[in-house]
Amino acid sequence: ARKDTDRSYLLGLANTKLVRVLLEAIAPTLNFEVGQISKLPVLTNRDSFGLERIKKLISLARADWDAYETSWDFTTLPLVVATWDAARDLAAGYVALRARWQAATDEMRRLEIENNRLFIDAYGLQDELSPDVPLSEVTLTCNPHYRYSSSYSKARREARLRRDTAAELVSYAVGCVFGRYALDRPGLVLANQGDTLADYMRAVPNPTLTPVEQNALTLVEGDWFADDLVTRVRAFVQAAFGDEHLPDNLAWLQDALAKDLGAYLRRDFYGDHVRLYKKRPIYWLFSSPKGAFQALVYLHRYRDDTVSQVLALLREHRGKLQAEIGRLQGAIDNDATSQRDRARASRALPALQRDLAEITAYERDTLHPLASQRLALDLDDGVAVNYARLGAALKAI
Repeated sequence: ARKDTDRSYLLGLANTKLVRVLLEAIAPTLNFEVGQISKLPVLTNRDSFGLERIKKLISLARADWDAYETSWDFTTLPLVVATWDAARDLAAGYVALRARWQAATDEMRRLEIENNRLFIDAYGLQDELSPDVPLSEVTLTCNPHYRYSSSYSKARREARLRRDTAAELVSYAVGCVFGRYALDRPGLVLANQGDTLADYMRAVPNPTLTPVEQNALTLVEGDWFADDLVTRVRAFVQAAFGDEHLPDNLAWLQDALAKDLGAYLRRDFYGDHVRLYKKRPIYWLFSSPKGAFQALVYLHRYRDDTVSQVLALLREHRGKLQAEIGRLQGAIDNDATSQRDRARASRALPALQRDLAEITAYERDTLHPLASQRLALDLDDGVAVNYARLGAALKAI
C-alpha cells in the first residue's frame, strides 16, 4: 500500500505544472536526464494527494490509448460498439461517441486541474502558478484540441476528427476483411506469421464476416473486379451494422471521409496506414509505378506463394484490359459505329493503353521474377527489412 501511495504521489507530481517550473530551473535545456529528475524536491507527507484521483487519470488515459489499433491492448473499435448501441446507425453512433469523448476530456481536465491545485498549494506556490489546464493540454487522442493544430477553427477540428474516426473505421474493416480482427470477439485473431483462414475459423467458428480466403485483394480504378477491397469493406459495413441503415451508413462514411469510399481506399488509405504505423505497415500494397495495378496483402498471412497470388490478379486484370482495348479499337474501326461512340472510344483508349503498358512492364521486370523466387519472410527481422526484400514490387514508403 505504501508503495502504491508513493508511486501515485510521484505520478501526480510528474504531471503537474509545478514540476515543469521546477525542471526548467534545475535543467534549462530541451531534455531532462535521470540526474535532474532525482533533484526534484518531494514532500514526505504524501497521503493527502489522493490515490483514487491518480488512478482515475491513469484509467482515462489508458482507455483512450487502448481505443486505437496501435495499442497492444486494443480490443475493438469504439465507433463499432457505439453504433451497435445506437440501433446500428453510424451517424447516431458517432454523435454518442463524440459526446463520450467530450465527457472524458472534461473529466480529465477537471482532475488535472485538481491535481495541479493540490500540489501547488502543498508547495506554497498559489501566488506564482495557476492550476488551470487548457483544453489543448489534455493529452487524449479523442480530444481534438490536443490532437490537431491550435490554428484550426472549431468546425475544422470537428471535421478532421470525424474524418479520422471514419478512416479508423475503414482500417478496422480492412483488419476484419483479412482476419486480423473479428466482429465476434475482441482483440487480435490472425496475428502470427503464416496464419491462415483455417486458423481463423477455429478461433471464430461462425463469424459474422468471413475473411478473404486468398491473402490479396485488388485496388484498381474502375469496376474491373467483382471482389476487391472496396466491395469487401462495403460488405463489412453491411455485416457489422445490417441492411436497415446500409445506404445511410455508407453515405455517412463517405461524407465523413469527404470522398467516395473507393477513391479513399485507392488513393488515401495506404498513406494513412503507413503514417499510423510509422512506416512499419502491417498491410502491404503491391503497386505498379503509377498505380495502374494495386493489390493489398496482410503481412501476418504472407506465405512464399503470396506474390504468385498477386501475380495471378495482375494477369487477370491485364487480360481484361486487353479485351477492353480490343473492344474499343474495334468500335473505332467499325464503320457502323456512331460518331459519338467512336469519339467516346477514342477518348478512353489511350489511358487503357498506358495502363496496359505499365502493368505489362511491372509484371515482366518486377512481379514475375519476384514470384518465381517464392521468397520467404521472417517477421523477426522486422518490417523495414522485410519490406525492402520485396523491393520495387511494393509501393515506396
